[in-house]
Amino acid sequence: MPTETLSQLKRLVLNQILNKYGAPGDQKNFTAIDLPYPMIIAWDKKKKMNKMVCHKLVAPNFKNAFVQILRAYGPEEIHRLGINLYGGCLNHRPKRGNEAKYADAISKGKLELACSYLSTHSWAIALDLDPERNTLRETARTARFARPEYKKMIDIFYNNDILGYGPERDFDWMHWEISA
Repeated sequence: MPTETLSQLKRLVLNQILNKYGAPGDQKNFTAIDLPYPMIIAWDKKKKMNKMVCHKLVAPNFKNAFVQILRAYGPEEIHRLGINLYGGCLNHRPKRGNEAKYADAISKGKLELACSYLSTHSWAIALDLDPERNTLRETARTARFARPEYKKMIDIFYNNDILGYGPERDFDWMHWEISA
């Protein structure tokens, strides 16, 4: 795809996100949902959480998906498979590898350009699960979520308009986001 066309496509997607979800990091757009099963914080496995903060417009999608996952797998299987390993939802940050571009755009006051470098986590419309076994650079050959026992989970996410970078792009298998 030509660079100009790709830039136009990125701008279109960004505009769709801004129009639908508002400014990134805007606290009035967030809500906490009760989780139907406890999540373990991936970077501190001694801590559990029973609520997750996400964008209020996608809260029903995430809540329904988690309820359906609980029904499909049960608590023991969720734990065994690591579906309960929470890697984050709301995180106002640039996409990995775009930190310098983001900082440069901010320093020059180019806010629309800066927003184009932001992760969808900045709007709390994305979720990372089991990040240790589904890393950014993993492919279907090694990612845990690419295994057959996770097909039900993937189908549940997709049925709730939550797409995965792993199934779609074969990298970043931890990442799930609302389709724009």
